[in-house]
Amino acid sequence: METDEVDTRPLDELLDDLYHGQERISQVDIYRRAVAAELPAQLLSRLNALPQGEYAVDEVTDLLGGSAG
Repeated sequence: METDEVDTRPLDELLDDLYHGQERISQVDIYRRAVAAELPAQLLSRLNALPQGEYAVDEVTDLLGGSAG
């Protein structure tokens, strides 16, 4: 378990944008968009660690520790 606090706001903003009008998005697409948005390395590592598959926004935020704002 990571003890370092990571600012998840950039991730939350990215997910809000990605999931606008979408119910499920693949891990690969989320990761690609995160790289393009130049998210911090710690957040990219978390996204890269997600198992392949499609996720609803609440599933992603639960797994990554963000908020489903």
